[in-house]
Amino acid sequence: MILKSLLSVNYIFWLIASAIFFAVGEFLSKKFALSPRIFYVVFILIVYCIAELLWLPAIMQKNQLSVVGTMWSVMGLLATILIGVLVFKEKLSMVGVLGIAFAFISIILLSST
Repeated sequence: MILKSLLSVNYIFWLIASAIFFAVGEFLSKKFALSPRIFYVVFILIVYCIAELLWLPAIMQKNQLSVVGTMWSVMGLLATILIGVLVFKEKLSMVGVLGIAFAFISIILLSST
């Protein structure tokens, strides 16, 4: 019953949710690198586990690892870049910006298959 309701939600939702939790894990990892504390490690593990659990309905629904895995990777990458640039004030080169544009294009192309 629960599985059926999870699978009724479009796989893109699960990918976005999983990528967001992954990015939160990346944020916490950066915070840990700046100020190592054990509670960061605990939160990082919890958040990454949630990210993986949210991935499962997406892969079950679409059942194409090459497409879903690539989309998830790009979404996680984009969310991580946004955190780096917006929160931690990291700089992107022009090549980096071009790479992000191609990443968006890849998500559009992969989600249309």
